Amino acid sequence: MNFYGRKLPGPGRIVGYGWLISELGLRTPMPRRLALVSDHHERRSEPEWEIFRSEQWPGEAVFDHLTFAIKNEGIELRIMHEVTRVADPSEISRALKGATGLVARRLWFFWEWLTGEMLDLPDLGKVKYQPALDPDIYFAIDPGNRSARHKIIDNLPGTPAFCPLVQRSPRLEQLIALQLPALARGITGKAPQHIVSRAAAFLLLDDSKASFAIEQEKPGPQRAARWARAIGEAGSHPLSQGELERLQQIVLRDARFVKMGVRKEGGFIGSHSRDGRVPEPVHISARHEDLADLLEGIALYETRALEGGVDPMVVAAAVSFGFVYIHPFEDGNGRLHRYLLHHVLARGGFNPTGLVFPISVVVHRRIEEYSDVLKSVSEPMMEFIEWKPTARGNVEVLSDTAALYRFFDSTMHAEFVADCVRETVEQDLPREIDYIERYDRFKSSVDALLDMPAPMVDLLRGFLEQGNGTLSRRALRKEFSALTEEEATLIEEAYAAAWPPG
Repeated sequence: MNFYGRKLPGPGRIVGYGWLISELGLRTPMPRRLALVSDHHERRSEPEWEIFRSEQWPGEAVFDHLTFAIKNEGIELRIMHEVTRVADPSEISRALKGATGLVARRLWFFWEWLTGEMLDLPDLGKVKYQPALDPDIYFAIDPGNRSARHKIIDNLPGTPAFCPLVQRSPRLEQLIALQLPALARGITGKAPQHIVSRAAAFLLLDDSKASFAIEQEKPGPQRAARWARAIGEAGSHPLSQGELERLQQIVLRDARFVKMGVRKEGGFIGSHSRDGRVPEPVHISARHEDLADLLEGIALYETRALEGGVDPMVVAAAVSFGFVYIHPFEDGNGRLHRYLLHHVLARGGFNPTGLVFPISVVVHRRIEEYSDVLKSVSEPMMEFIEWKPTARGNVEVLSDTAALYRFFDSTMHAEFVADCVRETVEQDLPREIDYIERYDRFKSSVDALLDMPAPMVDLLRGFLEQGNGTLSRRALRKEFSALTEEEATLIEEAYAAAWPPG
């Protein structure tokens, strides 16, 4: 037996969000974990299932399963949004009449928050305020906004225009507990400022090149440097549609074949049939009619979440991956998506002054994992997007898909981003500083021995690295034929002192 292709964990009845999707015919992806009320008296958990005892069956009404889901399965804004589109609000109002419990008040709050319309209910009287999101389970803002009507504190990190949620997973809590900003400041604080400045410049350029490499592009030195300068300014301008369009112009030097700015038609990622006419998408972008609202929602999310004390790595993940799923431009979305990681971290005061974490370098090293994280949201969406090909080989979306991009679980994305930051702080940053310090020691030794231009010293170091600390006969015969035997020996000793063998 299975349910929507997922093997059932035993005899029983689907309950909560799964029941709502099935019974109401909702066009939205299933949550990662489903709930089932067992035919037996048992309570247990499995990776894809939460199994409840037979006496925990809530009833047969939409209200019953909404309250069960909120209490036992958490907050799934996509599913709740779709329920508000098909369920009878008067039925919900009747069921909520006189209810003052936390689960009922959360349902009431979220219904009106998602629809922007009031149910036929009077404001609550004297009841203790409670948070919309449990801050022990989700990353939420503090303090939130008090809704006197529901006696609920709106501590959601975003608005109805854009609000991914992130759970406090053990992995994410561990990464945040490392206090990576303090660790990075400790590393940079131990090195002379001129060393840190040079390391920052090298890391910035490395990140720029890696961001192009992820897109399988090889930019020229000027193009890579121009984008590196843009990354270096990340966080200095507030996020807006106009700012994103400015950045797109920096990314795309040659715009002759690209329609610049926010799309005025559909968009997708994928390929075409061999005749170039029929699109074969692996991801379909948000409808162009929804882009202005979605982009404004992203900007509001960033401000609200950061000002509300949500960890910058969590905010960076939700904003950057939300942007790339929306895919508002015809081209340049990938690099802007990774730029937003830098932007949010900088706005949140996460980086040491003047330093950009080379996250794209780590992403490029972990490209398969990065792809899996992207697909965790984009693949399940595809089944619920109705579209048709256009005469120009594009896609036209036929269904209302905005909620797919507004609301998603960004926990996996936040874990990935935080782990990439950890890797840059623990590996890339100290490695770059260490290299520069060693190089300077080597160059000082060479300068004390010879008058040699810096490019020649770089070439010399390269030959020594290739020869494991020994200059090859070819190098001594050609590029460095002017060296005496004694000078060559002293240079090899200087290299060994800077980079001891083993």
